[in-house]
Amino acid sequence: MSTPLLEVRDLRKTFAATRALDGVSCHVEAGEIFGLLGPNGAGKTTLLSIVAGLLEADSGDVRIGGQPFGPRDLGLRRQIGIVPQELALYGELTAAENLRFFGELYGLGGADFERHLIDILRAVGLEDRAHHRVSTFSGGMQRRLNLGAALVHQPRLLLLDEPTAGVDPQSRNRLFEEIRRLHQGGMTIVYTSHYMEEVQALCSRIGIIDHGRLIACDTLPRLLQRLPGRIRFQAVSVRDELRGGLEQLDGVRLRLLDEATWELETDNVPHTVPRLLAICQQHGAELTRLETEEPNLEKVFLHLTGHGLRD
Repeated sequence: MSTPLLEVRDLRKTFAATRALDGVSCHVEAGEIFGLLGPNGAGKTTLLSIVAGLLEADSGDVRIGGQPFGPRDLGLRRQIGIVPQELALYGELTAAENLRFFGELYGLGGADFERHLIDILRAVGLEDRAHHRVSTFSGGMQRRLNLGAALVHQPRLLLLDEPTAGVDPQSRNRLFEEIRRLHQGGMTIVYTSHYMEEVQALCSRIGIIDHGRLIACDTLPRLLQRLPGRIRFQAVSVRDELRGGLEQLDGVRLRLLDEATWELETDNVPHTVPRLLAICQQHGAELTRLETEEPNLEKVFLHLTGHGLRD
């Protein structure tokens, strides 16, 4: 079994009387996009800050490529890039000057780095604005440059904390393109967002954190299996044989909602619908209404945490 690029073991962190992390353990494989969801105050930013070496845990440990990691491990910190929720840019500097400044913090410079700098600006769609002050940029442009600043030292692990917050659709799409390009190039990414559809579209595995605890961590299909799908239908000429036939379907739970409306709970809506239609036809029941409802990430999140993502 390969060693995970990032491994978190029993992390705990308390601020005054608030327990921000309460024994969080998880891992992220090399080359994976790992999604992290949680309500405000759940502990996501604290977890990312510890993983980035910006904050020290009270107990537990973090490993990067199998090696113990902490705030004073400068060599391993160079392998991590972080895009914070708050913009980390200098408005009076140009886009190129911002990237050059962050590169100098890592001891980077020279002709090779200047070529790398142009590649970054091109990747985030700002090559033609390289010599414009960041204070003149739109919010979406600043978000794209914020991502670029995290890439100057070519990290192995990229931490993205709400990277698309408040951006326009064009900038969001450009950020998605770059994140997917980085992933295809082998970069490992931890992605937090308030937008469920982003996490669902980008991430191969998803962790859900609440009250400082990791309450679920799995692939999207397995998380969706925690909730059943539903098929609601109305039919005329319903006979007792129809109910008997429906009750014989494997993995299906049948309920009569009112005199005319039935509901099936099933773990596989696409597989169950044609079986339902076949049984109705067999018993001469004519459907007058058919609705399907499949679980999604938002419904699973609400089921596990009991509240919305922005609460």
